[in-house]
Amino acid sequence: MRVQLVDPPAYTPPYDRALGAALAGAGAEVELVTSRSPYWELAAPDGFTVREDFYRCATATQRKTSARRAVRLAEHVPDMLRHRRDGHGVDVVHYQWLTLEALDAFLLARGAPRVFTSHNVLRRGTGRVREQAARLVIARCEAVIAHTGAGSRALVERFGADPARVHTIPHGAFEALTRQDEEQPLDPDLEAVEGPVVLCFGVLRPYKGVDVLVEAFRGLDGAELWIVGRPWMDVEPLRRAAAGARAAVRFVDRYVTDAELPALFRRADLVVLPYRRIDQSGVLHTALAFGKAMVLSDVGGFSEVANEHGAAELVPPGDPQALRATLERLLADPGARAQLERRAAAAAAGPYSWVEIARRTLALYEELT
Repeated sequence: MRVQLVDPPAYTPPYDRALGAALAGAGAEVELVTSRSPYWELAAPDGFTVREDFYRCATATQRKTSARRAVRLAEHVPDMLRHRRDGHGVDVVHYQWLTLEALDAFLLARGAPRVFTSHNVLRRGTGRVREQAARLVIARCEAVIAHTGAGSRALVERFGADPARVHTIPHGAFEALTRQDEEQPLDPDLEAVEGPVVLCFGVLRPYKGVDVLVEAFRGLDGAELWIVGRPWMDVEPLRRAAAGARAAVRFVDRYVTDAELPALFRRADLVVLPYRRIDQSGVLHTALAFGKAMVLSDVGGFSEVANEHGAAELVPPGDPQALRATLERLLADPGARAQLERRAAAAAAGPYSWVEIARRTLALYEELT
């Protein structure tokens, strides 16, 4: 089975690489066609090839974000046309992301069956143009994958996908992060912290509800909150709100490398993701891989991880009082946290393992071919 994975904007290199390695480990011949990412430091591919064939001028040198986007836009159509010509000789072309869906729907590779993974079904923007663009891509692919049951239902009900073409295949736990050769220790100021630690990790964006978590934490004692990740929003309101908290709130508002990540997750007693809306999250699947006790908003795929596998506790989105009560209870009950940890580890080794995801993905490819 010859498979081409395609992620032109390199939105999710860790996912692309994990899926590529899993498919290769299951016996497929895999090529990832993507662009160079300015944000991710990635290890060498494991058993598959990588061709950085998109946006070569835009990513050749360091540029400001606005300049990089302008050059990338100029390169986009020629790169997609080259990809369309080069798509022969494979059994399946599997798109992870498309940069301009309204246009790219007409520039997909020809010949082999086309699969599209809709990573962000529940967070797709509204508006007639975006809705129609999504419908075009879905209609022109032989199969569409969502990571959750909620996402699959939305593809059918909101975007008009043929139910026979929609497949639910989970996002995998990022277990490779737990066995890195060059893990870095915690920064000395974090290493010196005593007592329980609550970790909120990931790029800071408004929809992730970090403000709700800070508000919940204002009434807590006996634990420390670490908010870790590169900000894509103004964090000063969060800092002002955190200044009134009883317990310490620390901000590590920068890009955190993969080598730094394990120490943070190993130290955390609870991982909290208070998102307002989400389909699925790479941070959640990092926490699963580390077997962490989690508190999640009752939204999208988060609900399925908790309800189907018992691997997290749920709170209503946007409710700081409910979040505070759940944090207080779990911080005071090591036994309850340990039970969540065992269930998270079991889920990571079972339904969210890349071995299982590769098996299901290859079964879909074989059905299409």
